Amino acid sequence: MAVDIARAPAPVSGPAGSRPPAAGPAAGRRRRNVELALVLVAQAIGWGGFVLTGFNRDNAWPVHWIPVTIVWFGLGLALHLVIRWRAPQADPLLLPAALCLVGVGQAALYRYSLDFDPAFPPDFSVASQLVAVFLGVAGCVGLIVWGFDFRRLKSYPYLLCLAALGLILLPLIPGLGVEINGSRIWIYLGPFSLQPAEIAKLLLAAGFAAYLAEKRDLLAQAGRRLLGLRLTRLRDIGPLVLMWGVSLVVMMWERDLGTSMLFFGLIVLMLFVATGQARWLVIAALLGLVGGLAAWRLFDHVQRRVDFWLRAEDFPQEATQILSAQYGLAAGGLIGSGWGEGRPDLTPLYFSDMIAPSLGEEIGVAGLMALVVVYGVIGFRGLSLALKAEDGFTKLFATGLSFGFILQVFAIVGGSTRLLPLTGLTCPFLSQGGSSMIANWLLLGLLIVISNQVRRPAATLRPVDLADERTMTIDVRRLRRVATGRAGELLAFAADQVKEDDLEPVGPPDELTRAVPGPGAPDELTRAVPGPGAPDQLTRAVTPPAGDVSPPGGDQPTGFVPSPNGDQPTAPEVGDGPIQAVTPPPLNTAPSTDPAPPADPGGGR
Repeated sequence: MAVDIARAPAPVSGPAGSRPPAAGPAAGRRRRNVELALVLVAQAIGWGGFVLTGFNRDNAWPVHWIPVTIVWFGLGLALHLVIRWRAPQADPLLLPAALCLVGVGQAALYRYSLDFDPAFPPDFSVASQLVAVFLGVAGCVGLIVWGFDFRRLKSYPYLLCLAALGLILLPLIPGLGVEINGSRIWIYLGPFSLQPAEIAKLLLAAGFAAYLAEKRDLLAQAGRRLLGLRLTRLRDIGPLVLMWGVSLVVMMWERDLGTSMLFFGLIVLMLFVATGQARWLVIAALLGLVGGLAAWRLFDHVQRRVDFWLRAEDFPQEATQILSAQYGLAAGGLIGSGWGEGRPDLTPLYFSDMIAPSLGEEIGVAGLMALVVVYGVIGFRGLSLALKAEDGFTKLFATGLSFGFILQVFAIVGGSTRLLPLTGLTCPFLSQGGSSMIANWLLLGLLIVISNQVRRPAATLRPVDLADERTMTIDVRRLRRVATGRAGELLAFAADQVKEDDLEPVGPPDELTRAVPGPGAPDELTRAVPGPGAPDQLTRAVTPPAGDVSPPGGDQPTGFVPSPNGDQPTAPEVGDGPIQAVTPPPLNTAPSTDPAPPADPGGGR
């Protein structure tokens, strides 16, 4: 069997016959230049809050403002250079938005620390939060520089979910987990405290995305119909419900209802995106209603939070957290009292759970809404990546990361402003909390890697005319002897289909050949090669004279091409000896000088 292989040129972008456009690299450079400008503006916002705090309180520059400025702007420039180097096609808005939030949060913590006497330090530490920022940045840079191929996670849905469940269970281990404010969601490792659920939400998003990418068609189409509704088979939805249910039960046992709500909303939206069926939203609404009523009846602290949400004025001694936050927002008004001019310390947990209304007192409702818009930029840019992605896993993974981020912001800002019951979650990049800071920097790194992959320009193949390319024939029987694995199986199948009568001509029309076996090797095919010399100098196979000794390897197949006296290939005369290819004399195309033969007197009969 003869196989033609064209040595085509490398793929290029653009239509056939055109030069590769320079739009891809140029667009990447423009994105990075825009990102650099936005990074400087975003960092200036946080730096401005830091400097204004010093001038408003002490009418002087803050202490150590020069090294703080160098380190802060150097951090942003280093991150930008890493992205320019390793992720040139990444979204240019993700990094500036994150740096804006981190800068405002660090300026707020510095401002809050000034209200305490050095002899009585606060419950939070600006230095420890800075350490968490640098650890998170290191993790983000590691993902980008490493070129983390997130698509490999698609192969491990169950392992990812089990790892997330293991992290959620850690606070329940005696001696490791610690209960704080009624919730057992922290673990202590020496002097450091961690909240494992922050990392678990990333693993659950990856695990759910991997499972749904594999089972999305079965979840959407398989199953029986009952009253016009399709009932998904238990073996398809069972593993997902099991991991989801166990996670929710454990989080409720730990009294971390905010994270339980986050996991619930995460899986519901990912199911809806994977299947495109609104029935999952209806089912989720019913389950949420039933679960909320059950939690309200079973847990006392849930009842208190609902009561404080609906009628906080009836509990002036107990609902001080909600009431103080509302009074602070009212005192700040639309534009706020100014950095360092308010009294956020009157609100309990103003540096963590209630940081949104505490900031709103000094930067105003307008400033607080601006921060919400920045959060929306990160979330919706992530969702836009899901729309642009081509494979199902990338779509679902980007959706899970982005929607989980948006849902967390909505829960904590809505709870602290009395739009929702208070949940106890932290504001990403803003609140005090090392685990949350590290987890959100890792989330940002994943979004940057995904955006670089999704926005990378795809190369298009230029059509190739095989008639203009050099071709050669390959003997699949000979390749079968050296090929292994899957290639060997395919070549063996192809060789078994070969029949001597099925051999087809190969090569361009002016070099029509037909391969036949040589007498010295009946089980091997021949290979057609052009004759040496000019293109119009062809070769043909002849039988060598008796006694001629063939060269070494004479049992190898012999190739031949048509003789110059006709359009049909010349068949060899198979004798006792092998066949060898010789070159005939060049074709004489010049006008003949021999005398013309005499005319036939018989009239040409």
